[in-house]
Amino acid sequence: MTGLYLGPASSLSLESDNAHTYAFPIMASETNPRVVSSFLDYLRIEKGLAPLSITAYTTDISQFSEFLEKRKRLLLSARRTDVRQFLQQLFSHQVDGRSAGRKLSALRHLYRYLLLDKKIDYDPTLDIESPRQWKVLPKALARDEMEATLGAPLRRQSIAARDTVQAAALATRDRAMLEVFYAGALRVSEIINAKLDDLKLEAGYMLVRGKGDKERVVPLGRSAQDALSEYLTKGRPSLLAGKRSGATVASMNNSPLLFVARGGRKLTRQRIWQMVRAASADSGRTASPHMLRHSCATHMVENGADLRTVQTILGHADISTTQIYTHLALDRLRTVYQKHHPRAKAR
Repeated sequence: MTGLYLGPASSLSLESDNAHTYAFPIMASETNPRVVSSFLDYLRIEKGLAPLSITAYTTDISQFSEFLEKRKRLLLSARRTDVRQFLQQLFSHQVDGRSAGRKLSALRHLYRYLLLDKKIDYDPTLDIESPRQWKVLPKALARDEMEATLGAPLRRQSIAARDTVQAAALATRDRAMLEVFYAGALRVSEIINAKLDDLKLEAGYMLVRGKGDKERVVPLGRSAQDALSEYLTKGRPSLLAGKRSGATVASMNNSPLLFVARGGRKLTRQRIWQMVRAASADSGRTASPHMLRHSCATHMVENGADLRTVQTILGHADISTTQIYTHLALDRLRTVYQKHHPRAKAR
């Protein structure tokens, strides 16, 4: 799930993105093709645009029209959220800011025409900054994709139980690592170097050493605690006792590390990347460990967490680094305001 940081809050209205009362009834005959055709006639006849310009407008607006039709929405009932998601989709398909800006400009002209023609009373392109000024948010998994990724080791564990003890132990370990990645927004290096003594399972948190050897306390939710408890009870002892390449139990079973490979060896970055990639395949995405970190931050902000709390969990030294998630917080603010302010819907 790719997001976009839309810049400073001052440019955004508190008008709801999710609902709008239209003053003008939308007729069944006002299909997207009819609206596009009418607008192109206006550009051709009244504005006198050149054929190449008409072609460019046709391409850009038809693309947005197709985007809306997949969501069973008309051009006349499009919302600001639809325009944002359309532009986000362009960025996810590697469309540069200049091209996306041209498409937004075409949509602005369309909705200005529809306002003048009294087909709509609300412009969904209002207060959306030019995509040239946007910063692409780090990619994150959607919530259902995250659930599928977290559940992948469990499905593998049920199969591994009929296979070998070591395979089952690896599945238990992978599930615990995925839960910790998502619960605490950890980096790969932080997972690899996490010590057993850093884990305070009963208290529901762990001590994490991040960049510059800075320490922070990361909370662990119930799912992460349960996965860790199972791993410590069933998975880790089996992995410590495992022999590989001549390693003896005596030399390897006293590892101070929380997460270990077979024989108590230290995990590599490559192995963790492979594990995350394999688990995320169940969601239909190819995720990286860093995507799990950003998924944690994204989902927290979407659920109402303040940026200072997210900054602390991520271990950002400066709040400005966390502010790439600002537009998610603003979307949440708009939704809550629209729902609870007594005059938010007053016309």
